[in-house]
Parts: sequence; C-alpha cells; structure tokens
Amino acid sequence: MRKNLFFLYFIVISNISAQKGLPDSLDTRWEMLKYDVANIFKGVGYSYTRPLHWQGKQWKQFGGVVAGTGLTYLFDDNTSKFIRLQQQGIPKWIRDYGTFYGNPENNYLATSGVYLAGLLTKNEKLRRTGVLLISSATSAGLLQQVLKSLVGRARPLADLGKDTFDPFNSSRNFHSFPSGHALMAFTNAYAIAKQFESPWVKAGIYLIGSIPGLSRVWDGQHWLSDFVFSLAISVATVESIDRYLDKKYDEKYNDQTKKLSWNLNFGPGTMGVTVQF
Repeated sequence: MRKNLFFLYFIVISNISAQKGLPDSLDTRWEMLKYDVANIFKGVGYSYTRPLHWQGKQWKQFGGVVAGTGLTYLFDDNTSKFIRLQQQGIPKWIRDYGTFYGNPENNYLATSGVYLAGLLTKNEKLRRTGVLLISSATSAGLLQQVLKSLVGRARPLADLGKDTFDPFNSSRNFHSFPSGHALMAFTNAYAIAKQFESPWVKAGIYLIGSIPGLSRVWDGQHWLSDFVFSLAISVATVESIDRYLDKKYDEKYNDQTKKLSWNLNFGPGTMGVTVQF
C-alpha cells in the first residue's frame, strides 16, 4: 500500500520535473542546498509575520474564515455524527491512505523526496516546489501544534460534546482543533496544484488532499469545523510563502494574470466554498 502511494506521488514529481525551467544561477548542489535551506527558514518566518501587514481585504478574508468555521461549529454534532456513520461504506484502501499520508513523518518523507529530486537533477522548479512544500508544512505544522494546546478542544471520541474546551491539557483527547492530518495533507495538495493550469487537475489534487482530513472526521478524531479551519490555514500558509519565494527563484509557476480566489457562501439551508481559477 505504501509503495503504491509513493509510486503515484512520484509520477506527479516526474511530471513537474519534466516541465521546462530556467537554468540555475547557482553552480554546485552544495550551494543550492545552502540557498534552499535558508529560504525554507526564511519562508517560515515570512508566513508568521504576514498578519502584521494585512489590510482591509485580508482582514475581510480572515473574518470570512472565522465566520465560516463558526457556522460549521454550530452544526458539528450533527455533521460529525453523519460523517462517522459513513465510515463503513468507505473503501479500506481510502481510509488507510488518509491515515498514512496525513502522518507527519510520512508527509516529510514525501516532501523531502520532491526536494531531493530537484537538487539531484538541478531542476530549479522542482527545488522550489520542494522548498515550498517543506516550509509550508513546517509553518502550518508548528502553528497547529500551538493551537491544539491553546484551544484544548475535546475530540468527538472523548464523548464530551463539541463545546468542551480545556486549554493546555496534555491529553491527546483535548487536541482536536485544528486537524493536523487535514492541514499537512492539504498543504501539500495546494502547493502541488500550483504546478498545473487545468482547473480539473487542480480540483482532483484538492480532492485527494482532502481525504486525510476527512478520514479523521469519520474516524471520530476531529469535528468538521476542525477540518474546515485547517484547510484555511493551509491555503493562507502556502500563498504567503509562495509570494516570498517569487522573490528568490527565477522559476515561477504563478500566472500573475490569473488569481485563484476562495469564497465562502452561506444562505438558507446552504453552505459551501466557491473556488475560482
């Protein structure tokens, strides 16, 4: 199972590395490594300082995320119960994939593989992708660890209800918000999807990247609102670090004339997310 997953993963890597890129301005792999490692740490730092520079638009988006998460929170008991009831109908290989790929150790193994492939082939686009993956996962991963402890939300399997919070409780039963599996997997998916122009390919990658987070909901480890907020952190983290890397690498995969936008839609009896490519 693991071999098959990594085989599929490296098919994507091969597709990225096969795309034409600009020549590296650095000569040796050691120099590239030092340059890239520095950008990983700087990218993490850059993502944490972005809120200090937010303006009206960014604060409105943040307000939308908070409102959307809050609305999802109101229905957590019903939605999470419904999703958990679907568990037995989910193929075992999908459930195994969700648990396996969302694991931090496996996640870093995959992202490091992307970067090493770029370093060995001196492919700037693949190196940059690896830097984006590693720095985004590190930034988002550290943030979610802090939030888990700070919020102290009880997991569904604790049978304490969606409204139970015990900040700084060391028990993993109070580390529900946000979902680490959802955050790590979707961060990778969102970063990888940047390599492709087709909205259908992007949507497919997003769907695959959502499975680990959803698997934790149907396993009773997280509420639906934990999952929703994790996706928002993933998008914000990747976007901020990607903008930083635009200044550091000649190879860019953002079409500056086409911006991806996420909008939360709410109405009587409806709730959803609209993604525009």
